[in-house]
Amino acid sequence: MGVQSNQLPTIGSIEIPAKWDSRYAGHVPHDTSYYSKCVFGGILACGLTHTAICPLDVTKCNMQVNSEKYTGLVKGLRLIVAEEGSQAIWKGWLPTLFGYSAQGAFKYGLYEVFKDQYANMLGKDNFERYKGLVWCAASASAEFFADMALCPFEMVKVKVQTAPKGTFPIEFGSAWSQMNAQRAETGFPYRSLIPLWSRQIPYTVAKFFFFEKVVQLFYTYVFTKPKDTYSKTTQLGVTFSSGYTAGVICAIVSHPADSLVSLLGKPANKGKSLGQIINETGFAKLATKGLGTRILMIGTLTGLQWWIYDTFKTAMGMGTTGGK
Repeated sequence: MGVQSNQLPTIGSIEIPAKWDSRYAGHVPHDTSYYSKCVFGGILACGLTHTAICPLDVTKCNMQVNSEKYTGLVKGLRLIVAEEGSQAIWKGWLPTLFGYSAQGAFKYGLYEVFKDQYANMLGKDNFERYKGLVWCAASASAEFFADMALCPFEMVKVKVQTAPKGTFPIEFGSAWSQMNAQRAETGFPYRSLIPLWSRQIPYTVAKFFFFEKVVQLFYTYVFTKPKDTYSKTTQLGVTFSSGYTAGVICAIVSHPADSLVSLLGKPANKGKSLGQIINETGFAKLATKGLGTRILMIGTLTGLQWWIYDTFKTAMGMGTTGGK
């Protein structure tokens, strides 16, 4: 008769609790080191990608604020360069880098934390049954805090990108100071927080839910062997494809609120309420103007963000996201 061992199963040198715990159900334990690396991966994913597409963002924001003048992506880019010089398409790159790096840290880092917390609250069986709801709740919770970090930088970015030439500082420090000095008029630093939540929370819920869902579908119907048997190149290809698909959906869901954030920076809308701006603009215009550019921008952006994030996780020995 064999001797029964009381030793708990382990991952590496870490003992797994007898009770199911989401933090120990994945490729590696989700400890403080794991969450810290996710935070850094989020900084890289969001900060670098948003900064890289700054010219698209400058054009998109101007199309939303002055659609009669900036009628398309290519025409808009050419017009901005013709009137303000080639450097103008990079206006606002520094608040973009700072703001979206901060947002990415909270978005990805807290998503991992909330996902484990909510999964453990439900227990293993209920988590498997309601996994989609956990993804939605965790991403919404993470984005709630991420937007608080982003909002001041986003307000500065939009003002710099959309103000007529010579009417507002372009340098980050000067722009921040002027926004703060005029906070009675600009509502700096949190006037845009509610529309930002309206834009970013639906965007992030769609981004994480559809990413996780598409990854799951890939590993259920296309790559049917155990995930770990596929090469890292294949896994990262699944990551990018799933991220791009999620990004297209995100762009459509969040575009009306994105247009509203841009319109808040328009000088003619100074002092107007959100409701007044919406009524004057019309929902159809909010939902469609610049949408094609935003789909191109956000689809590519989201695919690259997930690819960068999972590439970093893979390099750290943490495995790619989803498809468990």
